[in-house]
Amino acid sequence: MPRSFRFVWVDVFTTRPLEGNQLAVFPDARGLTDDEMQSIARETHLSETTFVFPENDKVDRDRGYRTRIFAVGGEMPFAGHPTLGTASVLSSAVNREEVALFLKVGRIPVRFSQREGHRFGEMSQNDPTIGMTHDPSAVAKALDLSVDEIEPKFPIQTVSTGVPFAIVPFRSLETLRRLRPSWARMEDYLRGTDASYFYFLSRQTVDPHAGAHARMIFNGGEDPATGSAAGDAIAWMVLNGYAESGQSVLIEQGIEVARRSHIHCRAELREGRPVNVRVGGFCAPVIEGTLNL
Repeated sequence: MPRSFRFVWVDVFTTRPLEGNQLAVFPDARGLTDDEMQSIARETHLSETTFVFPENDKVDRDRGYRTRIFAVGGEMPFAGHPTLGTASVLSSAVNREEVALFLKVGRIPVRFSQREGHRFGEMSQNDPTIGMTHDPSAVAKALDLSVDEIEPKFPIQTVSTGVPFAIVPFRSLETLRRLRPSWARMEDYLRGTDASYFYFLSRQTVDPHAGAHARMIFNGGEDPATGSAAGDAIAWMVLNGYAESGQSVLIEQGIEVARRSHIHCRAELREGRPVNVRVGGFCAPVIEGTLNL
């Protein structure tokens, strides 16, 4: 028998449609198999597609909505913009100021409020784990750069609130914007480390209100906004004095791929460890439709 599944397409970390990072959300995916969800993710061909499996009001409110995140290449335990975008769709549907998702990494709450005339959502990410410190010369070689292009005041360090990123600080915005690394060379380097990806930062920004300019390049191209990496980055910032404990930092990303994104981050430093990692932003709904199988 034919089956139909409603979906909502949102642009995340922006107030403007056709900017930010795209996401397709299936608010009720009950009845879909793993293979079907993976096929749908390939069909949307977005960086991620999410599938929600509602149970009952008490479970969904207390434990969180069971949600699975699929990229084109496979399922992911956690990702930032799918978490924010999915929670935004669910929050609008049930008219709640807080919605939690139950993901592979556990319960992730997202709280919504009005800001600048739009609904602003902020997720609480897991407390970060701090990994290895990387050799700048080896990283520069993997990126086909001179080591002098990397900011020496701060370490290149792996941090994870769910997905491990090696945070790489650059001296200048100009160098970061013209960066064109080979994924194969980056992958060769990362395979011998505890990081899955690089997240590149510069204190110099395009938007004067931003505190950092970021890029995330992976095997599928370039990510317009990476909420999981932004959580890692703000933890790294407060740990290394790049930002103050509790300071709200605006990260701009996606400019190089014509999908400007604004990611709002904050974290605290307690007894020498970053905690209370918060990542937030706006969402712009752009498409609603039905998938027929």
